[in-house]
Amino acid sequence: MKNTTLTMSFNTERLDALTYHMEKKEADLQEELKDYLQKLYEKYVPQATREYLDDRISREENARPSRPVRQRPAAAQAAE
Repeated sequence: MKNTTLTMSFNTERLDALTYHMEKKEADLQEELKDYLQKLYEKYVPQATREYLDDRISREENARPSRPVRQRPAAAQAAE
């Protein structure tokens, strides 16, 4: 499955203050937002739906063919 990028508006001065104080505590805004979004997902999406989606995502990831290893041209190998 593909990912979606979320965009939202927030007061610039407040965001600057937030990131400043988060950095002091070695916290990452992006990680905190991801964690909170995951908690919202778990709160509102029924367990059966989450299990279905987890299974579907897992099967899609396992079904993807791995990237073939790129072979170097014979001339480049011979030069070594």
